[in-house]
Formats: sequence, C-alpha cells, structure tokens
Amino acid sequence: MTKETGMLVQKLRLQHGWSQEDLADLGALSVRTIQRVERGHTASPETIKALAAVFEVDFLFLKEPEMDQPSALGVDKDEALALAHVRRIKKFYHHLIQFAVVVGVLAVANYVTNPHYPWVLWVVVSWGSVLALHGLQAFDKMPFTTAAWERRQVEKYMGRKL
Repeated sequence: MTKETGMLVQKLRLQHGWSQEDLADLGALSVRTIQRVERGHTASPETIKALAAVFEVDFLFLKEPEMDQPSALGVDKDEALALAHVRRIKKFYHHLIQFAVVVGVLAVANYVTNPHYPWVLWVVVSWGSVLALHGLQAFDKMPFTTAAWERRQVEKYMGRKL
C-alpha cells in the first residue's frame, strides 16, 4: 500500500465513525496492522482483501491507486493535510504520555535514592523543552515549520487557493 492508500483507509474508517480498534475487529486484523496500513506501509493481499470487504469496496480500489492523483482515491489535498495534521497531534500526545510516565518513574526513583538532590529536574527541563517544541510544531504554533504555513505561502504566491 502507498501513503495515499493509507490516507484513504483512514478516511474511510473516519467516515464510518470507527476507531482503529473497531476496524481491526471488523476485519479480523490487529490494531498494529491498521496503524501500519494508515501510515502507508506495505500490506499483504489478505489484509487488503479484509479491508476491502469491511469497507465494501473493490479489492483493486485499495490495491492499485493512481500514485499521481490522490483525488482519484477519494482523498483530496485538503483532507490529506488534515489527516497529516491530526497524525502530528496524535504523535505529540503519545510523546506527552511517555514523558509523564517516565518522569513519574524517575521522580520516584530520585526520591527513593537521593531525596536531597533533585536530579530528575535535569530530565524534566531537557526533555520538557523538546516536548514543548514538539507541541508547538504539532499545533502549528511554530512558524516556518508547518505544512499550513507552506501552503499559505504557495497560495499567496499563486494568488489563489490550492
């Protein structure tokens, strides 16, 4: 599967109001398989057949997309940008959860091993700074690094919407 096909699978899933877990259950697939497909990783013919059956579409609709025409897949450029934006936000939230869990464990370890020296603060400050930058980027608050900024610049140059 291609990245465009992965976006199509995600779009179809969202149109049906299903979570990745729901789609995995309906297609007798693992959630990890659904995640990989939506990221554009190669899928087996069995996976493609299962997804096509769940979405009630032709096998070839998912298997052989037109690489140069994402709109032929039913995913236009605006939708592709929106899907990519949501993926960035989702990755940020995963990063935030990892940060909270690891810092929590390290804080307990710091308190148990050396309560008078808060070495865990070094981790909080350094990793927290990286996490803050990640959040700014994920929520399009950091100029010059987002697809939205790039798109606005192209539209400004062209004098019309993409």
